[in-house]
Amino acid sequence: MSAPIGVALVGAGFIADYHLAALRPLPGVVLRAVVSRDAARAAAAAARHGVAQAGTDMAEVLARDDVQAVVVATPDDTHEAVAGACLRAGKAVLLQKPMATDSAACRRLIAVAAGTGADLQVSWMHRHFEEVAAAREWIASGAIGRVTSVRLRNATPGPDWGAWFFARERVGGGVVLQLGAHGIDLAEHLFGPIASVSARTATLVPQRRLADGQVVDVENPDSAWATYTLAGGIVVSHEMSMVEQAGCDRFRMEIYGTGGTLWLRTERGRLAVFAPARLGARGWFAPALPEAPLGQRHHAQWIASLRDEAPREDTARAGLRGLLVAEAIAGSAAAGGAELAVKEG
Repeated sequence: MSAPIGVALVGAGFIADYHLAALRPLPGVVLRAVVSRDAARAAAAAARHGVAQAGTDMAEVLARDDVQAVVVATPDDTHEAVAGACLRAGKAVLLQKPMATDSAACRRLIAVAAGTGADLQVSWMHRHFEEVAAAREWIASGAIGRVTSVRLRNATPGPDWGAWFFARERVGGGVVLQLGAHGIDLAEHLFGPIASVSARTATLVPQRRLADGQVVDVENPDSAWATYTLAGGIVVSHEMSMVEQAGCDRFRMEIYGTGGTLWLRTERGRLAVFAPARLGARGWFAPALPEAPLGQRHHAQWIASLRDEAPREDTARAGLRGLLVAEAIAGSAAAGGAELAVKEG
């Protein structure tokens, strides 16, 4: 039997429960510690998931021989420093998206991983949803013919638990980095690289009231609309919003091909297929999908890759690509929606 993999989590905010709940039941995984700048939050997260140690000393945890991997779930502007320290300590890293605040920081992190030999992965949770994996298989099988266009939406009411999300110096990309990064990754994961971008952004709600009653100024875009032309000729329409009160559960995707259509996470369910030539009928078909706890497929793949039992995904390169697309969106919006090429990643 393989030796257990000891995992520590750095950061005890909103996303911490997603990672801890998915990792805890995996065979051969031992949750060693939760680290946060806020000792009380670290202790609370550890208690919820049965983690023995909680504290504020990341260096002490990184010095432990029984910690082989670290999930980094800290605010965006700390990703480079925190993930870099973990990599230099020889720990494998699963880094919460967005990878960093700009593409230059992404390149530096990739260089640190290459120099240390430590594995660096970025947490693209949406690509591991069962409906996304199934849709990828339908596309690869040719069931809907050649894909011609995609409509993609990432929309939520927005975070109400941290003022830092709305500060320009901490999250300059606003909704594009917080939500749109998921859609950018899905577009490239399913269909290939984005070649060019035309975009507009806006701040539609200039002040936000947080759950604790604090009122903050919104200094970055809370809404964005982008059109992507992919290297293969597919055109993608991408809508992003942090001010939508209802109507979209994380994302919605409509995939149109010459022989059919796939809808993901819509009023037709998690996945709906219209493929008359393949199915022999002109109606919609809802394939059965596996039921699994949120994040289980994602984290199981990560752990298996660390054991060399599954391929290691190039998610760090995808993280860099996401920032390059986000920077093209910002540049296009500043230029009144001009079409801009996305730099090579």
